[in-house]
Amino acid sequence: MKNSSALPWLLALLLWVAASRPALARPAEDTKAPNLLHSTWTDLLRKHVTHEGLVDYEGFIEDEDQLDAYLQNLRKTPPTTAWAKPDAEAYWLNLYNAATIYTVLQYYPVASMNEIRVKVLKGYKSAWEDNWINVGGKLYSLNTIEKEVLRPQFQDPRVHFALVCAATSSPPLLNEAYDGARLNQQLDAQARLFLAHSTLNQLTPTKVRLSSLFDWYAAEFGEGEKLIAFLNRYSTAKIEPKATVEFLSFNWALNYGKHSADTQALRQR
Repeated sequence: MKNSSALPWLLALLLWVAASRPALARPAEDTKAPNLLHSTWTDLLRKHVTHEGLVDYEGFIEDEDQLDAYLQNLRKTPPTTAWAKPDAEAYWLNLYNAATIYTVLQYYPVASMNEIRVKVLKGYKSAWEDNWINVGGKLYSLNTIEKEVLRPQFQDPRVHFALVCAATSSPPLLNEAYDGARLNQQLDAQARLFLAHSTLNQLTPTKVRLSSLFDWYAAEFGEGEKLIAFLNRYSTAKIEPKATVEFLSFNWALNYGKHSADTQALRQR
């Protein structure tokens, strides 16, 4: 009688253990996602981006399968609420840049991203508006990632120094993936690099000639003395608060650059 009365209790215990094991396994899968996702992207960037931040698209074509596999891995591993905010921001920055390169490859050779027209059901869309980027089953365009994810969610104007729109006047493309653990340092370095690039920005104490990015996104960078204060955080030259501000025209020509034989390690950080 004692054995028969213990049987229901034992069965209940075994069922509880069996039901609990899958739930216990889930966190281990989630924790590896942010810090291991982007190694392939770093390898591709180091291989196919010059030390000036220009892109060897012909070289990327040779490794297109690796780039596609990286995008598929991002598709299957969308950010979750368990991720730290810098990890999520790095994810979207890397996705945007990788998707931009991939888009150019599909139409290469092309003189500019602005020339690309994507055929859709009722006509054509620009490369910026085509909803083809899959993240966890939801489709995004490049513009959606920028305007509806990165800018409103992270409210960090430095993203404009990290996003690359395949244009000569874009900020130089970083030769490694953005990494949540080092994201603040990477973005600060990109801001300093962008401002120091004399063909993109020209700074003197009394007059600055700036990239059109500062005009297009004035709501984030500020205007007048607020803009000057932002520039002074990253500029090597001290700019006076009342300095004259002008904006340079934006060159949309493709940011193409071929590796020379002696190019080594690209832009190390």
